Amino acid sequence: MVKFLCPPSRWTLKNWPGLWQWTGLILVSVFFTLLWNSLHMPAALLLGPMSAAILFSVMNGHVHLSQKPFSFAQGVIGCMVAHNLSFKILGEIIKDWPIFLGGVFSVIIISNLIGWLLTRLKLFPGTTALWGAAPGAATVMTLMSESYDADIRLVAFMQYFRVICVAVIASFISQIWMASSNSGYQLPSIVWFPPMDWTNFAKTLALIIVAIPISRLLHIPNGRLLLPLFTGLILQYLGYIHLTLPPLLLAFSYTMLGWNIGLRFSRAVVSYVAHSFFQVFAAIIVLILLCGCMGALLAHFTHIDPLTAYLATSPGGSDSIAIIAASSPDKIDMAFIMAMQTVRLIAVLLSVPFMTFLSHYHTQKSKA
Repeated sequence: MVKFLCPPSRWTLKNWPGLWQWTGLILVSVFFTLLWNSLHMPAALLLGPMSAAILFSVMNGHVHLSQKPFSFAQGVIGCMVAHNLSFKILGEIIKDWPIFLGGVFSVIIISNLIGWLLTRLKLFPGTTALWGAAPGAATVMTLMSESYDADIRLVAFMQYFRVICVAVIASFISQIWMASSNSGYQLPSIVWFPPMDWTNFAKTLALIIVAIPISRLLHIPNGRLLLPLFTGLILQYLGYIHLTLPPLLLAFSYTMLGWNIGLRFSRAVVSYVAHSFFQVFAAIIVLILLCGCMGALLAHFTHIDPLTAYLATSPGGSDSIAIIAASSPDKIDMAFIMAMQTVRLIAVLLSVPFMTFLSHYHTQKSKA
């Protein structure tokens, strides 16, 4: 199984100088980005660096990515989402709140049932499956899991492997939807150096730079994404700012996010979880399929288009889904997608510890 997941030990970058590794990572990222783009995949600027980083990690590369550019990139993505949102979504949520909450909690119920079933079958140690199957807040779930009798390495693998699977499958679904649409929509070509309002660009940068330490100080879950998002949305609505994000800055942010996800898959981690790979993969695919069914029901019984419903019910991560949604047709309802993703994030943070408590209680009661 280890040979299946990892390249042979002689294929290693361990002894390469740091400059060579960085150069190789950048060049391979460009190659994969061009490859995904040639296949007309939405979010190729995210998937390319992610693919390259995974390859480098399992080949024992030791490229070190600082947390600061990743935090900044999340702030940029938050502002990108805010730029595409409007407060009209609040009226839609209030008007259709049973449907909205049904979409949010159906995904959580499905993921918790999968995690509970895997725990009851004892396929994973302790409460690992409950934390690993949580549909969102990957970093928070990983960090919290160790305090609840879970294997943190296996939780991390389940969470970030799910993020990758969701991102790739959502991109393919988006591509298929665009290809089958009668609108003839095609991914627009990128204008890398458009005219720009430098004053609003400076305000946008200031918002991101100020929001990041505040979110850390207040311990807001996923705050580096959500605080710039909501603050930028309010300031833009009040007319104090027009969020301005040039394509080069977005490309940098997508690259940082892709590298951050991919570089977590070191050879040591992959080797450690190799014996559980098929169980993890099967659980993730079942989760994605069931959430897709919930999206189909949401589209059938509401006015929401199928791609919006699918992306809204996709089980994380919210930043990857935001990028894919922004790369998709204009009729995609970005506001609905991000509202549902955000509410589900909050619900996940509350529900998983509760489910863990119930699992512990049931186990202790059975032993008694």
